[in-house]
Amino acid sequence: MKRLVIILILATVLSFSNLVVYTYDSMVSGLAKDIAPIFESLYGEKVSFVSFGDAGKALSRLIIEGEKTKADIILGLDQNLLLKAEKYGILMKYKPVNYTKIKETLRPKEYLATPFDYGSIAIVYNTETVKNPPKSFKDLLDPRFKRKIVVEDPRTSSTGLSFLLWTVAVYGEKFTDYWKKLKENLLTITSGWDEAFEMLERGEADIMVSYLTDGAYSYYYYKSAKFLPTVMKEGMFVQIEYVGIVKYTKKLELAKRFIELMLSDYVQEKIPLRQWMFPVTDVKLPEVFQKYVPKVEKMLELDPKEVSKNLDKWISEWEEALGM
Repeated sequence: MKRLVIILILATVLSFSNLVVYTYDSMVSGLAKDIAPIFESLYGEKVSFVSFGDAGKALSRLIIEGEKTKADIILGLDQNLLLKAEKYGILMKYKPVNYTKIKETLRPKEYLATPFDYGSIAIVYNTETVKNPPKSFKDLLDPRFKRKIVVEDPRTSSTGLSFLLWTVAVYGEKFTDYWKKLKENLLTITSGWDEAFEMLERGEADIMVSYLTDGAYSYYYYKSAKFLPTVMKEGMFVQIEYVGIVKYTKKLELAKRFIELMLSDYVQEKIPLRQWMFPVTDVKLPEVFQKYVPKVEKMLELDPKEVSKNLDKWISEWEEALGM
């Protein structure tokens, strides 16, 4: 999950003799620091994590580079960005040896990429400034939230794209009407999650699009429920993150081992408190997850084929609705 706001780029990112992983900022400053030493210990090879900000930017960079890329792995694509990766044909199918560890409901039909964590997108608010939080999409249009909400750009952010698709799941083809109204309450649209969360932490925004686990995060780091998610009555929208092998890799066996490692108990047990997402295997969850992550009764989904068919159109319509 896009969680730490201090961006740390590993010193080894330019050492392209290593296994090279394209990913996003908070992965580099978080979970990657657990993965790198264990990978080297197990396989005697170093792994370099290269960040381009958000997962959407990492994918765009990979598409631009094409067969000239130095990347062997791309880490952090959600189900929507995975459709784009499939469209450009930049990933190699690989079914992990230990795929049965993945919860059955999360196993893909075709292993273009492998899921490694998942979680629900949520509206998160500052409890110190918002006393009556929104509980529906209609509530977000309340004038008291004028210039108080920050969202992420669906063209560059996986979180932002998931939120856009969430509005499509709720409103269908009339989603642009909703965005035209929501525009009045938007403080800004950031390029990625980290920038948005910084604004929430600094008190510049009261509400942002984030994740359902933010209450657990808030208690874990602040020992208080400062930032809490709200369960929307229309239903919640799930985001699944994937790790995939770049088809141009010259280190295929090492890349396969990286995939297997992502499903290991060692990595999966670190997912909750590093990524602030749920592991895809049945490892034990930390107590803070059990206490501070709200239950969801209604989950919303979109047909992946419909998303693939309409995504470019929806983004264009979103741009027009916001005058961008």
